[in-house]
Amino acid sequence: MGRKLIKNAKLVNEGRIYESDLLIADDTILKIAPDISDASAVVYDVAGSYVLPGIIDDQVHFREPGLTHKGTIATESRAALAGGITTFMEQPNTNPQTTTRAKLEEKFAMAAESAFANYSFLFGGTNDNLEELKKLDKNACSGVKLFLGSSTGNMLVDDEVVIEQIFRNTEMVISAHCEDETTIKQNLARYKEEYGDAIPIKYHPLIRSAEACYLSSSKAIALAKKTGARLHVFHLSTAKETNLFRNDIPLHEKKITAEVCIHHLWFSDTDYDEKGTLIKWNPAVKTANDREKLWEALLDDRLDIIATDHAPHLLEEKDNVYTKAPSGGPLVQHALPAMLEKYHQGMISLEQLGQKMCHNPAILFQIEKRGYLREGYFADLVVVDLNSPWDVSKDNIAYHCGWSPFEGTTFSSSITHTFINGHLGYENGNFSGQRKAKRLTFDRN
Repeated sequence: MGRKLIKNAKLVNEGRIYESDLLIADDTILKIAPDISDASAVVYDVAGSYVLPGIIDDQVHFREPGLTHKGTIATESRAALAGGITTFMEQPNTNPQTTTRAKLEEKFAMAAESAFANYSFLFGGTNDNLEELKKLDKNACSGVKLFLGSSTGNMLVDDEVVIEQIFRNTEMVISAHCEDETTIKQNLARYKEEYGDAIPIKYHPLIRSAEACYLSSSKAIALAKKTGARLHVFHLSTAKETNLFRNDIPLHEKKITAEVCIHHLWFSDTDYDEKGTLIKWNPAVKTANDREKLWEALLDDRLDIIATDHAPHLLEEKDNVYTKAPSGGPLVQHALPAMLEKYHQGMISLEQLGQKMCHNPAILFQIEKRGYLREGYFADLVVVDLNSPWDVSKDNIAYHCGWSPFEGTTFSSSITHTFINGHLGYENGNFSGQRKAKRLTFDRN
């Protein structure tokens, strides 16, 4: 791929912002220094724009295999590049589910043919695949996923004996969806008795309640402490849960970690009247106070990662009565612009965004040579113009499903370039069409 020279950049990296040039040789960052000259390099003068490491999204649902009418590895990873996301970790609740080593490798084979962004997958734990999980090499994939509350794909793990055995029998990160199923079923039955299937969407956060989240996540954390397992709680949505996590030790020493997703940082229950089922997620978007406390926990390092939980459905699927409208929505293209909007509002610094969206996922999952702007690392980077407003509309949405919960939103910042393994995969609304993605490798000695 030759050499590329990024000139006049403001690098956002490892807690600093500094002016520098950056030289790429093939797929690697060769040199970071002021005033680099290289007659053989293609020059990109970014004129004072900001350059971050490529975003690492540890939780996406790209719907392949089996649900490809909603999206594919190709369509959604392409949209991810438009959002500055250069690496994704995809979830196991596809059809068939990723619950055997053979199905896991089949997914890797699909991604090798079609992914536009770097890729890995989570292996799904079930009530009956413990022996298969024990045979999984700790460097084979991102980690293990447990649905401790039901969601799309019906992968609920509810056998407590099995859950404890899974916690005791893997060195990998166990990522968990935590909602208490009994509580949810009781709440749903109560609202169905009153409304039938046409439950008003505003009751979604009362059905999939804060109590259901806390009960499940606190139980999982207690089990992780008992067994010594490495637990990562996905998509925290409540104020109460934030107090379950520590900020008094560095991330690489933590055995129990958590993330928060874009939608729980942006929306609240006051948005259901306007957005309806378009913002129906599991766990549910909850109150403005929950959102405020999630922000506090993110900024004081109780919450370690910002992710998307990108989970597309067709509009006709979402446009249904409550009990039939699926949960989830598309987010990879708009996650970084949304967080940059919060930067403009003074809620988070660029350095913190780099930590939570780039560095910390690499640390937490022990990813080799990604997540930082460092010489010798893979050249995954995103160039951001902080003063280039644009409106989200159907004309510029890249998702296969063709819609976004952010439609009608004006973002102040634009992603101008996304480089993946040294290749310019996206530039000002245009995609290269070439696939230069790589399978993630890990350093888990």
